[in-house]
Amino acid sequence: MSSFVPTSPDTLADQRLYTEVGFVDVACLDCLATVGVKKNSDQHTSVQWSTEALGNCQEFARQEQGPVRRDVHKPCPRMMASIDDAVRAGVVPIGEVEGY
Repeated sequence: MSSFVPTSPDTLADQRLYTEVGFVDVACLDCLATVGVKKNSDQHTSVQWSTEALGNCQEFARQEQGPVRRDVHKPCPRMMASIDDAVRAGVVPIGEVEGY
């Protein structure tokens, strides 16, 4: 259950801007996971994982089978390498999109 459901048109527009605008689909070079990626700068990368992508990530599946569950804030190194490749190839632009 959501703790906050936006209803204001301005809030909905902001939510769309931060979660949809400028994201590019990037497929992992090792598994079937595809995530949304946005780079606002060289240092800032936003990655949006869908439920399907999480289920397809073989690295996360291996980590979940271990004695200690994975740190949810630790990225998949294979996906990060795929994102880096997409950035170098120019598939993922770096910089502001529609003001954000």
